[in-house]
Amino acid sequence: LTVENGIALATLASLEVVLGIDNIVFIAILCGRLPADKQPRARFIGLSLAMLMRIGLLFSISWVMSLTKPLFTILQFAISGRDLILIVGGLFLIWKSTKEIHQLLEGEEGEASRAVAATFTQIILQIVIIDIVFSLDSIITAVGMVSDVRIMIAAVMASVGLMMFFAGPIGRFVSAHPTVKMLALAFLLVIGVVLIADGMGNHVPKGYVYFAMAFSVFVEMLNLRMRK
Repeated sequence: LTVENGIALATLASLEVVLGIDNIVFIAILCGRLPADKQPRARFIGLSLAMLMRIGLLFSISWVMSLTKPLFTILQFAISGRDLILIVGGLFLIWKSTKEIHQLLEGEEGEASRAVAATFTQIILQIVIIDIVFSLDSIITAVGMVSDVRIMIAAVMASVGLMMFFAGPIGRFVSAHPTVKMLALAFLLVIGVVLIADGMGNHVPKGYVYFAMAFSVFVEMLNLRMRK
């Protein structure tokens, strides 16, 4: 309980929340496919699993850091375990976002598509898959910032607590505004491309993506106000 540790905890928790924005958006869109009475439970379970996964990874830091060692080379690109996880996660995000955009555009009665019933288990499974990707990115960042595992765990728990608090309002807002949902899906599509690029050795700072998305959301807020 020192000032230095307090500053480290606050900084890391804030960073974890920022890194978790894409996770919140993904969970909000997925849970929107469930009946309204099941959505809070799905969000709670999804974010709880994310927290447990990150804490588990923190206790195996040496294994996480070993994922950065090259496993094989493709076209002069050295691919590590972390790169493989990022590439697979990016492909999953692109597939899922494209599928959701198609469903949103075609509608439940569109000629080219039909509504796909989403079960609670399917939603949780998809949340777990993408949590693994986002957790890896988050833990590697935490290891680079703080050396005390206890501070890392406290930061993860604090950030997930904040995400649980905001996930509900964000989910309801996204579901109530189709154009905002389309923006969120486009955001996830871009994150998928960024993950694949990162896995191929071309790091794109997420700050650029977050800024572009924040600007798009600001413009959409003006549109919503104008329509009212």
